Amino acid sequence: MWVLTPAAFAGKLLSVFRQPLSSLWRSLVPLFCWLRATWLLASKRIKQQLVRREPDETKEEEEDPPLSTTPTSVNYHFTRQCNYKCGFCFHTAKTSFVLPLEEAKRGLLLLKEAGMEKINFSGGEPFLHDRGEYLGKLVKFCKAELRLPSVSIVSNGSLIRERWFQNYGEYLDILAVSCDSFDEEVNVLIGRGQGRKNHVENLQKLRTWCRDYRVAFKINSVINRFNVEEDMTEQIKALNPVRWKVFQCLLIEGENCGEDALREAERFVIGDEEFERFLERHKEVSCLVPESNQKMKDSYLILDEYMRFLNCRKGRKDPSKSILDVGVEEAIKFSGFDEKMFLKRGGKYTWSKADLKLDW
Repeated sequence: MWVLTPAAFAGKLLSVFRQPLSSLWRSLVPLFCWLRATWLLASKRIKQQLVRREPDETKEEEEDPPLSTTPTSVNYHFTRQCNYKCGFCFHTAKTSFVLPLEEAKRGLLLLKEAGMEKINFSGGEPFLHDRGEYLGKLVKFCKAELRLPSVSIVSNGSLIRERWFQNYGEYLDILAVSCDSFDEEVNVLIGRGQGRKNHVENLQKLRTWCRDYRVAFKINSVINRFNVEEDMTEQIKALNPVRWKVFQCLLIEGENCGEDALREAERFVIGDEEFERFLERHKEVSCLVPESNQKMKDSYLILDEYMRFLNCRKGRKDPSKSILDVGVEEAIKFSGFDEKMFLKRGGKYTWSKADLKLDW
């Protein structure tokens, strides 16, 4: 084709110029049409050859789709009700709703199938509903039937009885008890007063029960304006928890600050430097695990009483749809969960009591 084209073109020209001038213009029209058709055909073939030879750059530039989030560790706040009135509480009693037991179990099964390894039950106060029986049944279900590696509870400890340990202690890996001060007057100021009961004395009793019933003992403390200058080193070492989680007081709009909030936590807030000084004062405590506002805000998968993931990225708790309605994979897309920060803050640790090798 390409060899014959110049010869064919020359032939056309000769035939045109042999004609009289009057018919020259009539001959040029089909000539130009022939040239245009030939040029278009050649251009099309060249483009096809280039497409075959060149790599598909668009495929190389496309980014891989984001990996789906696995709910490795989930915090299920199945109730918002509480018998305390801590001034900085970030999950307040806005509803009294608690899922029927079988519905809660269905949701937990969905989470297990999606990859959950650890479940932490919290509130509110989780031992308040049905005197701890509802909680106990969920704990047993997660360990005995779902066979989760870790089942834990966060509680203020005031409503726990030894009978609960007798019935459900074998299914619980970790009990975390909230204790913000070893000064009972400070506990009252914070909102952890128990009337005639002493919060610190109760903590000692719970520590003993955890040892007797082989449950790993943990302490959670929120560092705020009323305890930031306290030195808890001696007491923490004596209690010897597996972990002492130390949180910087955090503001959440609609929970403990803002127009719709049930608490006004602004007076409890401390600065980053004050928090760092508290940590420096307790640097000799080997079990200390600090969590600043930056580490804490988006590094937890929080499930509310309706089994909705709560997104805290905008400084408030925006709920997803319930996993009971749309499934875990769809709901978790709206969780705002920062998995990198979760790992950076040490969110995944030795959390099964079978692996802790504790000296009971």
